[in-house]
Amino acid sequence: MTIEIITPEKTIFKGKVSLVQFPGSSGSFEVLEGHAPMVASLKAGIIKLKDLENKITTIEIQGGTVEVEDNHVLVLAD
Repeated sequence: MTIEIITPEKTIFKGKVSLVQFPGSSGSFEVLEGHAPMVASLKAGIIKLKDLENKITTIEIQGGTVEVEDNHVLVLAD
């Protein structure tokens, strides 16, 4: 699946991943390939990305929104 993490200033990350963990407003959650469409709010915390070679990348955010649809994940981060 593809993911884009965007702030008002710039695109922080864009690429293909196999798994993403989010700091959701109601608790952390994961998104895998084939996930059902959804929109969720995010609190301040760390987004963990696992790429196709199992390398882990972490990105700190101050909150935001995530949208998942058709194996595309869009994060609008603060």
